[in-house]
Amino acid sequence: MRVPKRLNVVAIGGDGARERVRGGLRRWFRSPPRRHGEVVYTREVSFLELFYDLVYVVVVGRAAVHLAVHVDWRGAADFAVVFGLIWLAWFNGTFWHELHAREDGRSRLYIFLQMGLIALLAVFAGDATGADGPSFAITYAILFGLFTWQWYVVHRIDDPQYRPATTRYLLGMVATVIAVSVSAVVGDSVRTSIWAVCVVAWVIGGLALMSTDRTPGFGVRVTASIVERLGLFTIIVLGEVVVGVVGGISDSGDRTALTIATGMVGLTIGMGIWWNYFDLLGRRVPDQRVRVLAGWLFSHLPLTMAIAASGAAMVSLVEHATDGRTPAGTAWLLAGSVVVVLAALTLAARALPVDAFPPGMTTHVAPTCALAAALTLVISAVRPAPIVLGGSIAGVLALTWFWLFVVFLALGGGPDPTEDRAFGDG
Repeated sequence: MRVPKRLNVVAIGGDGARERVRGGLRRWFRSPPRRHGEVVYTREVSFLELFYDLVYVVVVGRAAVHLAVHVDWRGAADFAVVFGLIWLAWFNGTFWHELHAREDGRSRLYIFLQMGLIALLAVFAGDATGADGPSFAITYAILFGLFTWQWYVVHRIDDPQYRPATTRYLLGMVATVIAVSVSAVVGDSVRTSIWAVCVVAWVIGGLALMSTDRTPGFGVRVTASIVERLGLFTIIVLGEVVVGVVGGISDSGDRTALTIATGMVGLTIGMGIWWNYFDLLGRRVPDQRVRVLAGWLFSHLPLTMAIAASGAAMVSLVEHATDGRTPAGTAWLLAGSVVVVLAALTLAARALPVDAFPPGMTTHVAPTCALAAALTLVISAVRPAPIVLGGSIAGVLALTWFWLFVVFLALGGGPDPTEDRAFGDG
């Protein structure tokens, strides 16, 4: 019988081992974040970031439920404000991790702490503009306070040349925390107005900061990974279309063939949005010129907001499947959502580099989307039966993609078999 050799065991209690452990723990949990300009252009989206985005599935879904119940102008306005706050939270958490996080324990703890607060935010998102408004405001203020601290840590260790720009950004963060905190102790209508001002101020301020600052190395340097993260968030809100269809059919008192067919037709609207978005913008890193880059980035706020709103409209569309005409609120919510998506796609496409498509291709995007938007509004004004309305809008989206693909082929482009997508690199 063969006797195994004795294993050489290094005592973990030795001085050298203890120092290695202490040094490793310090590096893992206490390394400072990356400073501005230290962009990792080759990084890939991590499993942790995918986990982080999943939490937003819940909070967006809870906000969309409120709109599905209140399909009117007031409900749409309330949803837009709450979704704007949700998107700003995702924006700050995502871009901090993209620009400054390391693959270490400190960054993981930051994300997990954010995820806990976002999950709690979801509890109050369904009635954020009503009875749960104060709780939503307090939770959001704490979450944004955490974001503020993370950005301050970067500001503190940054090169002095970045201080003026990062100071302005931090002042905006602090102002948001104060404003949202104050909103917790006022009436519902005033609270919603304060939130609306915060969202609008962030969009205007963000566009102004990105467009006017000329500090070398500062600002959002878009990488393939951040393009992927925006694509993943778009998929999250597209999931609301599926949820809306399933919820509408499930809650229907009489699941007739017409009800189910209306839901399946409505589902093709989400598919049409996916097809247009990912063939035009998916995996395409935008031009780094700050003005068009700012437009590309902030166009994703109304785009994702509108997609989520269309999911809420699906619930009502399916519930009224047997009606002779689609209710006005449902028709305008669905059509308005698609029009906003088309407008946002047009704006974002302007930021693509000149070699993203064959020469002349991008000039066809705006008129094609404008015509599609006009047709969608005409269909909504007629207010046909829900299944006809859904099928007609889905048809408009299909024709939009098909025409752009025809133009792409006519100008010398060809499908990219390596990427399994229609609009290849030309």
